Amino acid sequence: MIKLYRFKYSTNVERVALALAHKKIPTESVWVDPEDRTPVREASGQDLVPTIVDVDHGNRVVFDSMVIVKYLEDTYPDAPLYPGDPARRAETEIFIEWFNRVWKRPPNLIYDDLMKPNPNRAKIEAWGREMSGWLPWFESLLAGRDYLMGPEFGAADVCAYPFLRYAAGCEADDTHLFHEILVEHLPLGNGYPRLKAWFGRVDKRPRA
Repeated sequence: MIKLYRFKYSTNVERVALALAHKKIPTESVWVDPEDRTPVREASGQDLVPTIVDVDHGNRVVFDSMVIVKYLEDTYPDAPLYPGDPARRAETEIFIEWFNRVWKRPPNLIYDDLMKPNPNRAKIEAWGREMSGWLPWFESLLAGRDYLMGPEFGAADVCAYPFLRYAAGCEADDTHLFHEILVEHLPLGNGYPRLKAWFGRVDKRPRA
């Protein structure tokens, strides 16, 4: 059994929730108040969510969303999220590294700049153009297949969907500034039919 320490509307928590449900791993959710992280700190010695405690493996503590996903893959191999072929697995791992280190940089920079007393609007617009400029890449990845890396749902989808889905808007009570940035700078308009269809497919998948 896995204990999952989580916040509501956390993109990184949704990654782990998708992976846990895909693998059908029994999960107990521990909801944490962002203003009082005592439960996750007491369990893991740090403040980040998502954090998991793997009760069935000596109360092993793991944090960082895609590190958790990789841990789940290695420890619970049924219903795999990574391809078995080494070359295809490497492609998936490269995509995840690019998404985390490159794609996420502009929205993070926009967020940091908006928190300043005098945000630099020119830089924000440039970072926003960088974000929207990558949308055709995702559209092309979905040409002739249902998921980002092939016909089956996998780790690349787990990694990217919780962020990209904000291109289609967000829930009325979701007031996170970071999510508002994603909504604003991922304009779909009347285009990107494959991406929109992918949103629909992944949205129907269960979460822990």
